[in-house]
Amino acid sequence: MAPYEPEQDTSEAGDLSAGRRKAARYVVPLAVAGVAAATIGLVPALATSGDPDLPKITAQELIEKIAASDTQQLSGNVKISTDLGLPSMGGMAGGFAGGGGSDHGEDGGGEGSAADPKSKLMELASGTHTLRVAADGPDKQKVSVLDDAAEYSLIHNGDDLWAYDSKSNEAYHAKGAADAEDASGKGADKSDGSDKGAPEDVAKELPATPKDFAEQALKAVDDTTSVKVDGTAQVAGRDAYRLVVKPKQSGSTVGQITVAVDAKTGTPLKFTLTPASGGAAVIDAGFTKVDFGKPSASTFDFTPPKGAKVTEADEHAADERGFKDKGGKEFEEEGLNDLKVIGEGWSSIAELKLPGGQGLPTAGSGDVPPDAQKLLDSLGDQVSGKFGSGTVFSTRLINALVTEDGKVYVGAVTKDALVKAANAAH
Repeated sequence: MAPYEPEQDTSEAGDLSAGRRKAARYVVPLAVAGVAAATIGLVPALATSGDPDLPKITAQELIEKIAASDTQQLSGNVKISTDLGLPSMGGMAGGFAGGGGSDHGEDGGGEGSAADPKSKLMELASGTHTLRVAADGPDKQKVSVLDDAAEYSLIHNGDDLWAYDSKSNEAYHAKGAADAEDASGKGADKSDGSDKGAPEDVAKELPATPKDFAEQALKAVDDTTSVKVDGTAQVAGRDAYRLVVKPKQSGSTVGQITVAVDAKTGTPLKFTLTPASGGAAVIDAGFTKVDFGKPSASTFDFTPPKGAKVTEADEHAADERGFKDKGGKEFEEEGLNDLKVIGEGWSSIAELKLPGGQGLPTAGSGDVPPDAQKLLDSLGDQVSGKFGSGTVFSTRLINALVTEDGKVYVGAVTKDALVKAANAAH
């Protein structure tokens, strides 16, 4: 096997722009949280074979190779999974997203669609999944989630976006998909308050391939990060380099990120995120089969099967807006608009406020039934400090502290780091 360069920090690995570094401070932990929470599940690390003898390459050169990769056409299978230490989201996802066939009740405006991407794709937040993916340029993509006896597909073809759930025989259709992102890569203008483009946005933001995960991770690369090339591997029959990204700072729950990069195309073939606490990977996503040829045009054709219930996005959007205005607008205005970021890099912590400036409801206040309070207590650890008291809710990657005065501290950091941040803020 060819020799490799010694470990480099990112000041040696590449000249990232000052603007990108500044943005990265705000992306972490939010982007890492998004990758972990909005995505998929894990199987044990995908089998690789051999250590191909490839020309040596520096971390700088490999990062540039990833950035320069312009793979427009591919098809294949991706095995993906997330082990956050949480129970499967299952049918709960629809409740959080306001879709998935759940009834919104009297104020919610009716039922959603079982094929709505905003709810259906959130089910990938836990468990093991196999995806069949295909792409032919920016206007044609397809992702299918394969279950034992059913299949869910999301198809973007020009101006149309279709989603189809074979289990329920329901389809979801959105027009104007091509307008959701302009030539500069910016999202559609939603200044009119509409949700036009929302399903498309979900589809684009949800990582579905190793490249999606790798792009999110590399946004966090700055001078708080160690980057090196650590050998080679073979993934899905392709020779690849292994890029290893590690936080330099203490307090992060991220142990390391390993990206297997196709030696020929620069396309990430496999992404693995392991926690600082050790054990199985939190996120592991990789191709088991990949072909960089042009997919058949028929791959992106879709006509709803006979008898399928079809929901049009424009009709559903009005119901969704009514539900969000009643259930989520207050949090967005009072919470996210007051977002602060404490620290930088991998140890950064987001601070925000709950609506009303109060902590979690309790059984003593009459807001929560006693049984529900027991469940809530079992999910979190009670902590105290200069800030008063609060509850820490933990996963293997993302932790959150909710204080009694309604502040939330969240990040890819340890419980002790959250308590320290809360103390410092008071």
